[in-house]
Amino acid sequence: MLNRWKPLIHSPSSQPRVTDRIVRKGSINKHGRFWKGADILVFNTYLWWVTGSNMKILLGSFKDEVKEIVEMSTEEAYRMAMRSMLRWTRRNMDPNKTRVFFTSMSPSHGKSVEWGGEPGGNCYNETTPIEDPSYWGSDSLKSIMQVIGEEFRKSKVPITFLNITQLSSYRKDAHTSIYKKQWNPLSQEQLANPSSYADCSHWCLPGLQDTWNELLFAKLFDH
Repeated sequence: MLNRWKPLIHSPSSQPRVTDRIVRKGSINKHGRFWKGADILVFNTYLWWVTGSNMKILLGSFKDEVKEIVEMSTEEAYRMAMRSMLRWTRRNMDPNKTRVFFTSMSPSHGKSVEWGGEPGGNCYNETTPIEDPSYWGSDSLKSIMQVIGEEFRKSKVPITFLNITQLSSYRKDAHTSIYKKQWNPLSQEQLANPSSYADCSHWCLPGLQDTWNELLFAKLFDH
């Protein structure tokens, strides 16, 4: 059973339609019961958490008449999710039967000025990779990478970490750009400025994600 790069929590567009997001603490158990006994399990989650504001955490149930909600920074909320995932894996996965992986963040390319492009641009009309080997875009929060590293170093849970972020950061040319499903009709103003609706978060298939799968395939036999 292979989770084909689906995040734990996923938003369907580069501009998420749900702006008021609430995370229920411990909600991994609801879907996790379907993962038990899998041969291969791949976790990844990132973009959904990056809202530019604090995350709302529900401590009880959505069915509670009076809901107890606390706010956390992006890093605090992400750390909570990492701990929940590691705890669930330790309690429910047999390392002799299941290989568990966690992939790092999938980068986006929303600011072309960061790789030497024109101000106000993004991945639209990009046809070549970034050649600077030290490039790291601001959309990929290093603070989140730090949280992942800290929690994994403390944990004894046998999870293989797949770092796809750096190699993917170079591929400003690999996004779906304007060639994607539009959830709402485009205005004349948007049509006149394609970069305004270009999707610079998701990726074309076949494409970069096949490289991720090759890394996963290699790690499956490096055990």
